[in-house]
Amino acid sequence: MAECANPLLAQWLKALLDEARQRNTKGVTAYKTAYESMKACPIVFTHPNEAQALHGLGPKLCAKLTDRLREHCTDNGLPMPTLSRKRKKRSMPGDQPDDQSDGAPDPGPSKKPRKTKAYVPTLRSGAYAIVLALSTLREHCSSDGLTKQQLIDIAQPHSDSSFTAPSDPTKFYTAWASMKTLQQKALVVEWGCPTKKYGLSEDGWEVAKKIKATTGDVGLPVSNLEPERAIQSAEHRLDEFVDLEDVLDDEDALIQQAIRASLEDQAPKRTQTAAKPRKSQLKGPLPRLQSSMTPSQSAANADVLELLSSPAVSRSRQSRPWAGSSTDTQDISTRQGKEQMLSCSIAKPKPNASRNVIPPFQALRLAPGTFTVELVLDNREVRTKHDRDYIQDELRTHGVQPIVRPLDLGDALWVAKCKDPRLLSSLGEEGDEVILDWIVERKRLDDLLSSIKDGRFLEQKFRLHKSGVKNVVYVIEEITMDAEAMQHNHERIMSAITSTQVVNGYFVKKTQKLDDTIRYLAKMTKMLKVLYESKPILLVPSASLSPTTYLPLLSSLATPHHITYDSFASLVSKSDSLTVRDVFLKMLMCTRGITGDKAMEIQKQWPTPKAFVEALEGCGRGDDLGVVMDEAARAKRRGEMVFKVAGGFVGPRKIGRAVGAKVGEIWGEP
Repeated sequence: MAECANPLLAQWLKALLDEARQRNTKGVTAYKTAYESMKACPIVFTHPNEAQALHGLGPKLCAKLTDRLREHCTDNGLPMPTLSRKRKKRSMPGDQPDDQSDGAPDPGPSKKPRKTKAYVPTLRSGAYAIVLALSTLREHCSSDGLTKQQLIDIAQPHSDSSFTAPSDPTKFYTAWASMKTLQQKALVVEWGCPTKKYGLSEDGWEVAKKIKATTGDVGLPVSNLEPERAIQSAEHRLDEFVDLEDVLDDEDALIQQAIRASLEDQAPKRTQTAAKPRKSQLKGPLPRLQSSMTPSQSAANADVLELLSSPAVSRSRQSRPWAGSSTDTQDISTRQGKEQMLSCSIAKPKPNASRNVIPPFQALRLAPGTFTVELVLDNREVRTKHDRDYIQDELRTHGVQPIVRPLDLGDALWVAKCKDPRLLSSLGEEGDEVILDWIVERKRLDDLLSSIKDGRFLEQKFRLHKSGVKNVVYVIEEITMDAEAMQHNHERIMSAITSTQVVNGYFVKKTQKLDDTIRYLAKMTKMLKVLYESKPILLVPSASLSPTTYLPLLSSLATPHHITYDSFASLVSKSDSLTVRDVFLKMLMCTRGITGDKAMEIQKQWPTPKAFVEALEGCGRGDDLGVVMDEAARAKRRGEMVFKVAGGFVGPRKIGRAVGAKVGEIWGEP
């Protein structure tokens, strides 16, 4: 310390260094660097802020030293040194030197804090177009929102980049990738499941107003319109954008005019009879129809493409108002008029179905010939770590070209893939695939055993049950295992397989090796092609789906209905569709002995964690006479409360006294 020019400052830095070492904080390195710089400095400082010129000493550390110096001066009755804040003047003839600057270095002008610029999207970029498109909604209405397809259709004319195809063939990013940036900047909010909707936040509306004030009157908001008129206005602008962007042949232009003329003729009728505007109207660009007729022939046969309206359907709708909110049936046919590409029909419920369960909707109909059945394989299904393409390569040798992607549920499933990628998007649906009622879960014996031990087996079956897929196939590959391990776990494995067949009602297919599984998948694909490709497929619109009404809706319909793959992936996702009740079920199943069936019985009685905890607290306060019970009596009463919920059941739903006491102990303790 004797050799240091500023021993007091060095002493305080040494104290800060020792304190950081005792607490094992990250400031040890910073304090050590500052302490060594102070010891090596030969300049005497009159104020700690002057030490900012040294390496390792910044404004925060010098502020700490200033506080220490102020305390030192107060305790010893010394005056507090002042820091010269005078700016350096230009030297003029006759000026006297400033005495206060002798021997002290000029600290220099203080740096102004750098202001962060507000994010403004680049002109004609993807983010710019998205903000303008979302600004067509009402500003202070949180229920208004646009789906992805609606947003793309409205935003595309405002962007130079495509929202569907990458600008560079070597890249995979489109203009839609700007949505992630807008969400990170908190300009766009997202909500809804399975159909996600988008809207502007308060900051997003400020950015939209700045863009409009700078670029002029582009896409004015419709905040002064009613909700129905706002939707109609957005659809009207969408049609205008399609006219500007699509380059059609003469006959295709006449077809577009014929269809839109039919829509305009029937629009007043729908407005008078419907309670609210139907969201399953034709939206976006209409599907391209191939034809070799001349424009004159197209005009003469324009009635082939008119929007059909059935009086019988209208009378049936009037007698059953719960079946839908619209009075006509949409139909788009080919010029030959022999097969329908896509149509909308009224969904018929079962005779004993509750009318409150089925929301009003019109089922979309995919006609035979407009789609193909394809196998979708999970990309995590591999033979070995170094041979990841073996399964898809072997499937190709059997004449099946699989689609490989990460699946949220199952290891393989089948979809109906539209031949025209724009067919579903023309009606506001996302993607071009429809999920079919077949899904495969592949298990090797060792994987099956490990999933039974860690609980994944029950969790997967529970999610498969909630997915709504009617035909679930478990493929068990009976690979060679250690004899001792197989003998020890034989009963456990057989019990799990039997429970899957008898209790869950799933089909179990046993194979000897992976090649047998591949042959089975190939045969299943060919069988499903014959089963589905010759029949129409009915599709439930995504706007009519929700996590709470999805399963009751499918089970109450008289004929099998399907949903799009994007909606299915959102509904079965572990994170996208989680509600408070789903989280409550997962929390209950963390207790050993509580399966999915038992957790659902508890949830039927107490829907949320709050209700369950309040019930446990209420039964542990005391009896009806006001007598306070001890802790053992309260714990026993809580366990009896859980046991009474499902203790009388037989089978997987039964909750024993020991399990009930454990649940009451976990959830009832303060």
